Amino acid sequence: MVLQTWLLYLIAVIGLAFAPGPNGLLALTHGVLYGRSKAIWTIIGGVLGFVVVIALSMFGIGAIIQTSPSALNILKWGGGAYLIWLGIQLWRTPPVNLIISEKAIAEKKRSALFMQGAIAAVSNPKVLLFFGAFLPQFIDPQMSLMTQFFVMALTFSVVEFAVEFMLASVSVYIGPWLEKRGQRFNQVCGGLFVVIGIALPLTQ
Repeated sequence: MVLQTWLLYLIAVIGLAFAPGPNGLLALTHGVLYGRSKAIWTIIGGVLGFVVVIALSMFGIGAIIQTSPSALNILKWGGGAYLIWLGIQLWRTPPVNLIISEKAIAEKKRSALFMQGAIAAVSNPKVLLFFGAFLPQFIDPQMSLMTQFFVMALTFSVVEFAVEFMLASVSVYIGPWLEKRGQRFNQVCGGLFVVIGIALPLTQ
């Protein structure tokens, strides 16, 4: 990949990373609930999930899904159902309590946070379709596809990780405020997940 093409890709990826989405919202929420050190596992899971999506897109699966309405519908409804379930869990989460936060952090398994981040990334078929249409704009057919995949996936991973880590880090400083209005915050975040989950299978 030539430098000029990579710079264009980098700019596009930065814009995509800052766009509102389930993984950014999840990083923000987990940063508040479990702290930055635990939320990083959510972020890692999401980033690796996105790498899987990029691989599927670059190696042709995205094109198959675009021509198969039934496969797309299955992914849409499955992804939507998971986001709704995740939203309900967030809605029911009690307000942040700084006094018992250490206990809450200790009880939450890193593997559970990792899986939530990964599933949130791979369960959204629009991400796969987006990458299926987006990535070919930067692929040079004369160059090694594997090399280009490595460059694109690494670039996206670094940018996405940095943005989500920033969100998780900023969330730590609003902990005291969330002690007073944490239930409402959790309900708003959970409600957003539910809305996304409902809208996902209903949109084209």
